[in-house]
Amino acid sequence: MAAPVAAYSPALRVQVKAAMDATSSFRVLASLSFPGQRASFPSIRMQKRSQVSCSLAKQETVEKVSEIVKNQLALPEDTGVTGETKFVDIGADSLDTVEIVMGLEEAFQISVDESSAQEIQTVEDAAALIDKLIAEKDA
Repeated sequence: MAAPVAAYSPALRVQVKAAMDATSSFRVLASLSFPGQRASFPSIRMQKRSQVSCSLAKQETVEKVSEIVKNQLALPEDTGVTGETKFVDIGADSLDTVEIVMGLEEAFQISVDESSAQEIQTVEDAAALIDKLIAEKDA
């Protein structure tokens, strides 16, 4: 008579700990271990650091950016443009995006460098960048 499979395979134990540190990085520490194993098979440990992105843009900035985007793309007034709206989803191509950034620079009296402009995908991205540039300018 064959013994149950559980007799041959030890239980897998997984522990996951997560914490935010002072630099707003999210740390995950996962520990895998197989109870009953000898010292020749140590536990597996891994650590991963990744950034947690939170909405940092002010609501008034998001609303103003939404209006500028609608004007630049000549969208109907009733078109819903929110912080989550992606420029490509409302028909903006790369030239439109450049024109949007230029309109934002003029409206907010800021200067956006090319590498930052290429990272803008949504209205929220643009608004967060604008708030950051204004804060740096005022500091």
